[in-house]
Amino acid sequence: MTIQDSDSGTTIKRRHRQEGPQKHVIAFIFSIVLTMIAFASVLAGGVNIAFTVMLLLVMAVLQVLVQLGYWMHLKDKGHMIPILFMAGGFFVASLSIIAALYWMWW
Repeated sequence: MTIQDSDSGTTIKRRHRQEGPQKHVIAFIFSIVLTMIAFASVLAGGVNIAFTVMLLLVMAVLQVLVQLGYWMHLKDKGHMIPILFMAGGFFVASLSIIAALYWMWW
């Protein structure tokens, strides 16, 4: 990308910083570790069921954040609109689930 400096009239060249495979490898390893923790919690067997369910939910949320951040590149600049639409969809889905549960138990 080339930028023209208005004060001195010189041209400044800026290079787009490339993201190397290191971050993708780290994200992949983190995803594998999260999956292994989830499997180990279920295979343990003697653990409280409520604790296992909560641990699985936490692992699922962390997995989603890793997937969206690194594989879908939502951590980069210029991705605010997709993030807002996903947040809106999450809000509408949550509201629908709450309304359905309320309607069933009322």
